[in-house]
Amino acid sequence: MSGFFGPLDAEGRVPPHQQTRVAAFLMSAHGALARQFAYTLPTTLDSAWQTELNAQFYRETELVTLLLRATSWVPDPGLGYMAVTWESAWYPVPIHEISDWHLAVAAGLATLAHAVHAGIRPAALLPVEANPDDPFVAALRRIEFESGRLLQAQILLLKGSSLVPHRDVVNAALERRHSEVRKLWGNMLQSVGVALGDSNDEKP
Repeated sequence: MSGFFGPLDAEGRVPPHQQTRVAAFLMSAHGALARQFAYTLPTTLDSAWQTELNAQFYRETELVTLLLRATSWVPDPGLGYMAVTWESAWYPVPIHEISDWHLAVAAGLATLAHAVHAGIRPAALLPVEANPDDPFVAALRRIEFESGRLLQAQILLLKGSSLVPHRDVVNAALERRHSEVRKLWGNMLQSVGVALGDSNDEKP
């Protein structure tokens, strides 16, 4: 068990079996976010946080497309069962204590997005000798960069004035989502021989 991806091949590339499972997990998470952003968007944008949802929908879609094309895919018999577990975990969970249903759904989605973007940092697991010109390596670094930008948007929504009266229930939902995502990410990494160390999640 190692704290990084590898062992790398002679060209500094992550092993294909690790690429396949890691990319499948990331595509599952970011694909779920893209779908939920699309479903949450109203036909008419009436507030600033709704315009941000629109922007995030397209960014999540771009991350999925990037992974699909940058990964060296190989057959992985274990993916079927694992994918079902992941997809079940991303299921939308509105914060029911919020009376405004659209805001309740958006806040629940923001807690999931915050947990994914703050808790999943794949580029941090790349060894220093990883080939920066390899598409998969570049994709992981791009995902981490974009996650940092998207995280700020989730923080703005979660700390926004519309959710101030619901601070306690939002924080509780956020803690649950972070715990779920950390467990899934850690279990998936262990399945490909990577030990996830203690993480410093950025909380709003």
